[in-house]
Amino acid sequence: MSKRALIVRGGWEGHKPVESTDLFIPFLEAQGYDIRIEGSPAVYADAGAMTETDVIVQSVTMSTIERAELEGLRAAVAAGTGLTGWHGGIADSFRASSDYLQLVGGQFATHPSKHPDEVAGAASDNFLRYTVEMTDVGREHPITHGIPDFELQTEQYWVLTDDLNDVLATTTHPAPPWHPWHRPVVSPVVWTRHWGRGRIAVATPGHSPEVLQNEHVRTIVERGILWVTRTASAS
Repeated sequence: MSKRALIVRGGWEGHKPVESTDLFIPFLEAQGYDIRIEGSPAVYADAGAMTETDVIVQSVTMSTIERAELEGLRAAVAAGTGLTGWHGGIADSFRASSDYLQLVGGQFATHPSKHPDEVAGAASDNFLRYTVEMTDVGREHPITHGIPDFELQTEQYWVLTDDLNDVLATTTHPAPPWHPWHRPVVSPVVWTRHWGRGRIAVATPGHSPEVLQNEHVRTIVERGILWVTRTASAS
């Protein structure tokens, strides 16, 4: 039987939800997934559709989610449906819902900017050169095994999180004098989470299709899809 993937995309257009998720459709097809694409989280309230879904690839930045939709999503993951995504499409979705934030285990807080003298009022004001560092757990995990520490020039997400996550990679925010924090802050970049019988994987890079085409970022996302997909024990 084919595996069933549900792509849910929408929200803020600045993260290119259609173009970004389209990048992974050939991968899903090559891996034998049947693919369904939806433009809103309304599908989460359809219990029949969710029961048939083995993995959800979500890219919905900000936006809102109705109670029935959220309850359907949480129930599906607890029953074994995998959930994955990147950047604001999963770590900055549905800000007003604490139950969603608990499910995914991390919430975007900010992406620090360049020096004030370099700020020009463009999106690139927040594009910093930073290092993604693998943790000891990450060096052994199927999603990140064999991937070295690497650098990116993009938004460096500062994420609020909790201890239920298994953190596979981190980044360190420096404490330059133009920002109000007083010491470097370590923030997760890639993490996994178990929820009932389901698995969740989150990667914070992915501001644009160009970032997602970085060889390491793309590998992490693709492996994340495979790792969270419903397992036999969750069927």
